[in-house]
Amino acid sequence: MNPRYIEWIGLAAGILTTLAFVPQLLKIYATRSGRDVSLRTFLIFSTGVALWLVYGLLIGSLPIILANVVTLVLALTIIALKIRYARHRPRDDDITLP
Repeated sequence: MNPRYIEWIGLAAGILTTLAFVPQLLKIYATRSGRDVSLRTFLIFSTGVALWLVYGLLIGSLPIILANVVTLVLALTIIALKIRYARHRPRDDDITLP
């Protein structure tokens, strides 16, 4: 198989798997709640992505590097928003009723 096609397959896979996190990020931002997101899962996932990034750097694979840089940024943003919005949950006495 032509190595150029292999790189394109890797880039397509990276784009699709990375874009999969955008809807979750937008939902957390829009609802100001990360209640349904597991912090532990995203921490483990982010560690794995960071290791994939190191691996990509060590072997010099552009698709692996690009996909994992963007995925790591998205995953860390989701973690940051989850933590931020967990701290700003309204208390019962903060809610005003009509």
